[in-house]
Amino acid sequence: MNTHTVKKSDIKEKWYYIDAEDKVLGRLASRIAWILRGKHRPEFSPHLDLGDHVIVVNAEKVYLSGRKPAQKIYMHYTGYHSGLKKEPFRIMIKRDPILVIKQAVKGMLPHNRLGRQLLRKLKVYPGSEHPHLAQKPEILDINAK
Repeated sequence: MNTHTVKKSDIKEKWYYIDAEDKVLGRLASRIAWILRGKHRPEFSPHLDLGDHVIVVNAEKVYLSGRKPAQKIYMHYTGYHSGLKKEPFRIMIKRDPILVIKQAVKGMLPHNRLGRQLLRKLKVYPGSEHPHLAQKPEILDINAK
């Protein structure tokens, strides 16, 4: 018996539009990662890029539940001695809401070349405007309240 493998030419990529207003960050990121990975397709294969493109708008209106807005800290290391930079969520969401969603989704994708390739299909915008109307994205309702 032969195992059927999907070819890239057989896959029709779709574009999805998600409004992040009043959505919980983790549940939203989980659903986005699911679509980017292609797990919603019946022909899913873990080693292939079968995912679709995702447009996220109103990134600045996403929230965390409970006491997490005060406790969640984003950290990165500059490479210099004592170069650890820390920034709480409440400041980070005002400064760069795009990075908040991208980092949440990045953590849920594979940590290899495939994951980096999938992350390029994610388009995040802080407001309600986006330049991808020509792709005719489908509105995807995520009930993550």
